[in-house]
Amino acid sequence: MSGVVAAFAALVSVAVLGYVIGVIGLLRASDELVLSRLAFYVATPALMFATVSRADLGALLSPVLLTEIIAVACTQLVFVLVAKLIWRRTTGQATIGALASSYVNAGNLGVPISLYVLGDAALVAPILLFQLLALTPVSFLILDRGTRSRRAALLLPFRNPLTVASLLGLALALGGGTLPVTVMRPIDLLGGAAVPVALLAYGLSLYGSRRAPVAPEEDGVAKDIALAVTLKAVAQPALAYATARFALGLEGTHLLAATLFAALPTAQNIYVYAVTYDTGRRLARGAVLLTTGLSIPIMTAIGAALG
Repeated sequence: MSGVVAAFAALVSVAVLGYVIGVIGLLRASDELVLSRLAFYVATPALMFATVSRADLGALLSPVLLTEIIAVACTQLVFVLVAKLIWRRTTGQATIGALASSYVNAGNLGVPISLYVLGDAALVAPILLFQLLALTPVSFLILDRGTRSRRAALLLPFRNPLTVASLLGLALALGGGTLPVTVMRPIDLLGGAAVPVALLAYGLSLYGSRRAPVAPEEDGVAKDIALAVTLKAVAQPALAYATARFALGLEGTHLLAATLFAALPTAQNIYVYAVTYDTGRRLARGAVLLTTGLSIPIMTAIGAALG
């Protein structure tokens, strides 16, 4: 068994433990929210700050980000063209669908994979920042359509703790400064909890989704879900691989990173956006659940093939 597959086996084991915890009733499915909040607001920001502040700036500016931008643009374009020109979806529905087919779970799942499979949590930082600083505000401006000021939409990502922590770490790295050991030690301690807590929450969420009632489909939304899932789970990693391998000539860790990051499932916050703007709820929920279930076997296969 290669090192990559072994790393995936470790991640899957912890996620399965989270599922088992839900099955035996040690934690309730609703407790997934508590674990996710702990990972999102406390542990993962600490990990990202510590990692980025010590990272090689060359790694942060790697060509992996370019492959992701190209893959995101292509998948979003396909979804929007089909949704608008063929299915006549509203702008809000098309926007949520485009996000569901491209916006990856770079925080809860991307960070563990970047750290334990690729050996460097900083590799996922550019993807995370691109999504939060570019995709999110642009999407909000489209979804708002005048209901929120442009300034408010553009500043909203800076309320995200992962964005703030990563930017603070980047500023420290650019300035060549370091924090005292007494300051970094508790940050490192908190960051060490990010991966196991996120994976336990991930496994618990799978158990919760199995028990959740499935709403009846309306207005042919099953087609939208099928297209979004196909683009996200199949087309996006294939495009990222092709761009990285044949256009940019990437090999080794960078090729694996580009393909794995593109194969990450749809981020759960896309469903939050859909609920907030009251559009595309079933589409977002279906895409999140299905791509989450498909992501582990797909990424394990990618790791075995390219690792």
